[in-house]
Amino acid sequence: MQPEFIHRFLPAQAEGLPTLLLLHGTGGNEQDLLELGEYLAPGAARLSPRGQVLERGMPRFFRRLAEGVFDLEDLRQRTAELADFVSAAAREYRFDPARVVAVGYSNGANIAAALLLLRPGVLSAAILFHAMVPLEPDPLPALGATPVFLTAGKLDTMIPPAQSERLARLLESAGAKVTLAWQPGGHSLGPAETEAARTWLGGTLSTGAESRARRT
Repeated sequence: MQPEFIHRFLPAQAEGLPTLLLLHGTGGNEQDLLELGEYLAPGAARLSPRGQVLERGMPRFFRRLAEGVFDLEDLRQRTAELADFVSAAAREYRFDPARVVAVGYSNGANIAAALLLLRPGVLSAAILFHAMVPLEPDPLPALGATPVFLTAGKLDTMIPPAQSERLARLLESAGAKVTLAWQPGGHSLGPAETEAARTWLGGTLSTGAESRARRT
């Protein structure tokens, strides 16, 4: 595979574990969320790409025109490229493309939300730390009860609480099963929400394993 993204891939340590697609925030890179991914799902495979867009030298996953104002044409293009990268990586690294869980923070959470809305089927679940509505496709996709864990800060000055609530409603309208977890702080990622996400993901993976067992 000729990767379009600089990235890290760490294989699963046991069979039956998912692959976490780790998506950093503005100014981050492919190393940033590796430790968090291991904490959230010990032993799971981790695929961590670096955003291809530079904003004042800081990597991002798509362009924006101003704070909170996205370049929607670029967002659509970059979302398609990321979806294709995940598919190519699944073939190269031999992980199950039907068991990819996004873990995104800020800009990374926004493009993970765009993956859900524009390329349904790429993600089996998603953890969105401090995300906002990336775009509103018409018509909405059919997300088929895809589990989504969304965190938001009550004092977040970058993402007003109304934006988080709007994203939750949008994903629910598309059929996703959304858990919205409020945090008392701002935009930073804190230990309480990572612990809550870890608990949520453990329950989600257990439920998924039981469902697969019943089908076999």
